[in-house]
Amino acid sequence: MSGTVHDVVEAIRTRQSFVLTSHARPDGDAIGSSVALALALDALGKTATVLLRDPVPGPYRNFPAIDRIRITDRADVPAEALIVLECGDLTRPGIAGLDAYPVINIDHHLGNTMYGAVNWFDEGAPACAEMVATLIDALGVSWTSAIAAQIYLGIATDTGGLRYGSITARTYDVCRRIVEAGVDTPQLARQIFESYSIGRVRLTGALLDAMTLYHDNRLAVLAFDDALLARVGASLDDTEGLVNVPLGAREVVSTILLKHQVDGTWRVSLRSKGDVDVRTVAMQWQGGGHRNASGCTMTGDRETVTRLLVEAMADVLEDMAATATTTP
Repeated sequence: MSGTVHDVVEAIRTRQSFVLTSHARPDGDAIGSSVALALALDALGKTATVLLRDPVPGPYRNFPAIDRIRITDRADVPAEALIVLECGDLTRPGIAGLDAYPVINIDHHLGNTMYGAVNWFDEGAPACAEMVATLIDALGVSWTSAIAAQIYLGIATDTGGLRYGSITARTYDVCRRIVEAGVDTPQLARQIFESYSIGRVRLTGALLDAMTLYHDNRLAVLAFDDALLARVGASLDDTEGLVNVPLGAREVVSTILLKHQVDGTWRVSLRSKGDVDVRTVAMQWQGGGHRNASGCTMTGDRETVTRLLVEAMADVLEDMAATATTTP
């Protein structure tokens, strides 16, 4: 059962030491939420250690206080509680030993299993970083420019630069306060969205050249493997956000990006515009996320996986078309 931000405040105030973590292959929201909250806990005189399984993607490495993050696959830090940010269950961080701590679970993804001793869930938040901003205020901590920059990282990346998600007046108010805290948002936006490697640019071209379109050009499918990354001189970091590129086409309302894993499975990222609910597709393979941004893992050869996803998306697109036809 979900509690409130006040339940989290009480859990924090009654403890002194914390481990913070988020999901494997961290995105900007995982990183920004974790570091911003760690800095706030510092301000309260508490001890906070941020553990992530995988390294910070290149465009985010120059953000303030990134050195607070320790990369590890095992939690071995003495602490009175674990704060898990934007994870639907305790397996998502991919770090062993997390079940040894009392858990404070803070998330905005539908499908959260409420696995914490304290759970605060808000599906209306476009980014976990917005929830962290609310929590920092409730803790009575003033925003420094470093805290504000990390909150901006979370919101900017999870909303695609305020282009999608459950954006409300609260989101814009948080952004106003980020600027008031002294953050140069245009400079950080360039760092997030315009600091790619040449390998990333070449990879984008290769993916788009091999892109396939389905359902009257409403669905775009992209795929890559390690061999393609090596050929164009790109790294896994360079793939962040590429699933969104085809959505720039007027006709395309949904995209699928397939990444072949070393164990033979496929990591599937799904994105969409407007009312196209890709979460329902991800859930068919035990995945999840948001209406416009979800993911799952599938097994099988590329042709079979693609066919199954394309068929599942047909149902979603047909439902959307039927709703549009019947809506006055």
